[in-house]
Amino acid sequence: MTPRHSPGSVRVSFAAILRIKADDRYILLHTPNRPGTFSPPGGVFKYFSPAERLLEAMGFHEDRIDTLAQDMTFDLRGYLPAATIKDFRRWFAGGSYREDPAECLCREIAEELGESGLEYLVPYGGRLAFTHVRTVHAGPDEIPGTPYRQLRRFDVCDLVMSDPAARKLRAELIRAAGDETVPTVISASAADIMYGRSGRALIAGHAAYLFGTKRIRPDIPTIR
Repeated sequence: MTPRHSPGSVRVSFAAILRIKADDRYILLHTPNRPGTFSPPGGVFKYFSPAERLLEAMGFHEDRIDTLAQDMTFDLRGYLPAATIKDFRRWFAGGSYREDPAECLCREIAEELGESGLEYLVPYGGRLAFTHVRTVHAGPDEIPGTPYRQLRRFDVCDLVMSDPAARKLRAELIRAAGDETVPTVISASAADIMYGRSGRALIAGHAAYLFGTKRIRPDIPTIR
């Protein structure tokens, strides 16, 4: 079996992110494992236990951070031999034994609202519907300083605004972004996102996928 960090392996990370726009600005939430950094709501898809045998046969190894190991269980973020990337993509496209974008976003949004000190909004996070905006495929790209390449996928979604829960959540996040006493929520323009900073806040590079398919900023490393 190919070691996860060996030359010829590929790191995969497949995620769903939520676009919440207020005029010409986008809502971003603080990312605790990247202090000072803000990202779109959302995160990596999780797979279900019946997929374990399939992924093991492909040579998949989860990427775990020791301090977040429990939270990262069953994440579709890990390492594969390059030879099985087509099999992995085919399995993901089939949709079996994994979260769909709505399941992923509802789970992630509820978690992130709690982390952001907005616990009173958590009940709204589980009652949302979404529309697909775009899917961005990035890579496999070389990653400086590593022996592997990286393949990423981002499913970008909008809230279905016919739902009262969605309207409430959007309004409260926009309000929080304009409230200096809520440091965990900001709004940023497309220009801010491409620059990589809004005031003192750093902005994760993948936020550029909220309005396009190109990004210019590298990933900000997580705390390990």
